Parts: sequence; C-alpha cells; structure tokens
Amino acid sequence: MTRRYGSTLALFLLLLTAVLAACGPKGTAPVATPTPTLAPAPGLTPTAPGPTPTEIAATTTPTGGVFRRLWDEPPTLDPHLTTDTASAGIIVEVFSGLVALDTDLNLVPELAERWEVSQDSTVYTFYLRPDAKFHSGRSVTAGDVKYSIERAADPKTLSPVADIYLADIVGALDKLNGRASEVRGVQVIDQHTVQFTLDSPKAYFLAKLTYPTAYVVDRENIEKDGTRWTQRPNGTGAFKLKEYKVGERIILERNPLYYRGPAKLDQVVFILSGGSAMAMYENNEIDITGVGLADLERVRNPQSPLNKELVVSPPGFEVAYIGFNVKQPPFDDAKVRQAMTYAINKDLIAKQVLADLVVPAYGILPPGFPGFNPAPQGLHFDADKATQLLAESKYAQDFPRVVLTVPGTGGSVGLDLEAILETWRQVLGIQVEIQQVEFATFLQDLNAHKLQLFAGLGWQADYPDPSNFLDVLFHSNNSLNHTDYHNEEVDRLLEQARTETQWEARAALYQQAEGLIIQDASVVPLWFGGEQVFLLKPYVKGYRPTPLIVPKLKDVYLAK
Repeated sequence: MTRRYGSTLALFLLLLTAVLAACGPKGTAPVATPTPTLAPAPGLTPTAPGPTPTEIAATTTPTGGVFRRLWDEPPTLDPHLTTDTASAGIIVEVFSGLVALDTDLNLVPELAERWEVSQDSTVYTFYLRPDAKFHSGRSVTAGDVKYSIERAADPKTLSPVADIYLADIVGALDKLNGRASEVRGVQVIDQHTVQFTLDSPKAYFLAKLTYPTAYVVDRENIEKDGTRWTQRPNGTGAFKLKEYKVGERIILERNPLYYRGPAKLDQVVFILSGGSAMAMYENNEIDITGVGLADLERVRNPQSPLNKELVVSPPGFEVAYIGFNVKQPPFDDAKVRQAMTYAINKDLIAKQVLADLVVPAYGILPPGFPGFNPAPQGLHFDADKATQLLAESKYAQDFPRVVLTVPGTGGSVGLDLEAILETWRQVLGIQVEIQQVEFATFLQDLNAHKLQLFAGLGWQADYPDPSNFLDVLFHSNNSLNHTDYHNEEVDRLLEQARTETQWEARAALYQQAEGLIIQDASVVPLWFGGEQVFLLKPYVKGYRPTPLIVPKLKDVYLAK
C-alpha cells in the first residue's frame, strides 16, 4: 500500500527482516490470486456483510492478551499523509474506509455496508452502516466521508499521494490544485448515503478506496487538536491508540465499539526502541520476528527448539529495483541503461549471494499478482550485448561521473549491490560512486528528481491491480515516476487500461505496457521477494500474514 520504501536492497539481504518488523510477515498459506472481481464491472455488489456486532458478541468472547512485536518508528499516523509501510501497518488498525481488503484479499464492506454502481460505472453510491462509530462513540455520517476526502485533497494537507488515489473522482484535482473549495464528485445524499462520481469508468476504483488516503477521519478531532491530533486520534478501526512514546513504543487497545465486533486482543504493543529481533524473540520479549540469513540454518534444523515455531509464507507483492534518471547524462541514452541492465547476472547473485531467498525479477509485476506475465521479455544477463550497447552509446568515448544514491548513514550498502557495482566495473568499465544520505533527505531528493542513479528502493503493492505498479510508477504524468520516464505509447496503453472494463483486455494492455517499460530500462527490476521465513510463538492464534498491508489484528488472540 503506498510508496514502499521499506523494501530496500539491504533489507532484501536480511530476508526483508525490517519489512517483517514494519509490515508483518506475508502469508502463512497460499494467498488466492485476486480475480476480476477486484476490477469491478458495472453492477458489482460487495461480499455479503458479516454478522452484526450483537451477533458476534453472542458467539465470541475476546480472549485477551497482549501481542508484542518490534516495529519501525512511523513517520506519521495521519492516514492522508502515509506513504510508508511502518505508518500504514498501524493506521489500518486504528482507522478505516468505506471498503477494505480482507486477509484473502477479497474486497469487503467496511464503513459502507453495501454500495451500488451505475450502468456506466461512473457513479458509486455507498450506504453506511448505521452502527458505524468513531472511537468516541459518535456515529459516522456521510458528511464525515465527504470531509475526509476533501481534507485529503486539500493542498494545505500536503498529501503526497492524493493525486494518485483520488484523482479519478470528479473535482478532486481541482481541489488539490486550489481551483475549487470542494470535491464536487462527492455528494452527501443523506446522513448515511454518500455518492462518488468518477471522470470515467475505472475498474480499480473500489480497490483504490482501500488505501488510507480515502480513510475517514474526525473533523472535530483535527480542528480541536491541530497538528497534534494524531497523538489522540479518534478513529473508526478495531483498535484505539492508547499510548505513543516516540522512540519507545506504541500501544493499541481494543475498541469495544467496533462495528464488525470487538477485537480479541486486549492490546498490541509495537516496540520502537530497536534491539536484536532474534534475541528479543528468544527472550520472550516479542511474539513474532523475521529470520535473517545468520539464523536461517539454525532455525531450519529440525533439532532446534525454534524449528517448531518456524513459519514459511508465500512472497509479498513487491519488487526491489535500481532507478535511472532518464533526463540526466548518461542515462538519457537508452543504450547506456540497457547496457547496465544486461551486465547484471541476477540469477548468479540470487544464488551465490542471496542463497536463493529472492527471485530474480525480469518484469515489474510480481508472481501471483493480477496481470503477472510468467515469461516477460526481460533483459537477461548478456555481457557481450552489454559491451556492444555501451560502445554504440553517445557516451562511449566520454563517460560522465556516475553517483548512486542510497538511503543510510554509513556501513555496508548490501552484498548484492556491491556485486552489481563490481559487475559494472568488470563488464563495462564503469566505476560508480556511492552516496549515502539520511532517509528523509533521500526521499526529498527522490521526489524532487535530483538523483542521477538510486537504489535502496522497492515498491510493495497497495491494492491488487496492475495499475498500482505500472501506472503509478511509469506514467509520465505521475508524481511517483521518479525516473522521469516518458514513453507516449506506454502512456496510451496505461490510459486505455484505466477505462477498460473487461479484465482479459485490461491484462493484455498492462502486459504490453510492461514489455515496453522493460525494454526502455528506466529501472532495473532486481528481486521479487522469495518465501518469507519468520518465527511465531505457538500461543499466537489467528495471525494471517498477507502480501499486502490490510487490517488483520482483530482476529488474533493469545492462547496462553
């Protein structure tokens, strides 16, 4: 969900241990691949609403307990500002939107108990649950939904992604660009009915609404507490924020008013103070942890007591990559980009450096993701072709200085990246300098398109639709197109796919666009995550890792 800067090259080296801490391990059982139901055709109706809170209370008693885990400091707890996994993993438990994805990645009702779609697929009418309440006990109204969308689209809010997730709504861009005081495509019909009008049919619109940019917030909470409102957020999710001590911990507690029934856990504690995850797990200080390379052989040993707590789950929907700024020399020449891509032996690095714990990526869409092409025409290792392309480039005789920027404050950049740099030196004679910058500065420079060559970057899907990778990262008008990539044919295909209502036709358009993107080589897709390996205490029940960040702690409980 979101910009996924948690999946850096170094983190991939550690089996995404940091991502596991921030996002949670992904999938204990094979996750059903989303079908075109997530790309809704006219007349789509939601999955049948679950039992009411009263019905749940009659059959389910929260078992209590405190679930503890290591976590990264979240940059924000404001749903409309989040662009990272550490923030989103908490926000999805404290807030909610009209619709959500469940742990099987099915689209399900959330604040809206049902909705209707017009025949032309441009008008969505949502009917709110009459029992939906904020943590304070106040009922959620259609006015709250309209306020929340307009706040996210308000230029004063400074949402980094409102233009991406809300632009399909009529008037959202006018509001975002300061040309309107409201989003005219969001209309309050009555207290419990709100209507969205789109600029054209968009098959992925409902899936986009599952992202926190469209979550509902409390206007009174924000206006009363100002910039400090997220210290006491009045959300609508299954958990309330009980305590937040920066650099120490975040504690969530059960929301007894949650409209889909109360959570089973008493509390969830996110430890922000750092430490050795494995040591903390073995000392019973946390209940879940990822497993790094250094401990992998030990925990896989059947004789190890930890082996019984080992969980292997399917990969997440994410890709790690290196980006070229196509407007800066020498990467304004496609032959240079292609040469540097052909020079990387991903299969060898994955096997000998990363112990086959990642999958070499020759496309953009991850395995199992809607629209995935199992045989993309990727740029596979070919040293002869790499040297030929470089010799044919306009920089063959005068190659400029190249600086690779990665986030960090010192130390190793990762064995895989070191192997790639050495390959470029040996195969192409290109010496690349490394520049490490503090993470916030890295993001600022990335968004300002200042970086010539960058790594330490990955993208994890926010919703299960190809648009979330291809359109978001590669359409020339998209703010997250950090490479300044521009291909008119790619733009045309992506724009056509936006309004295509038949899944097969949409998938074909995305695969055509992906093929062109790969050949243009504005990025080097490196790795898809392999199987995720983590440890989970045997008394933790109901925990279902997922390949996307979705609300999932409500049904967790401790059987101690």
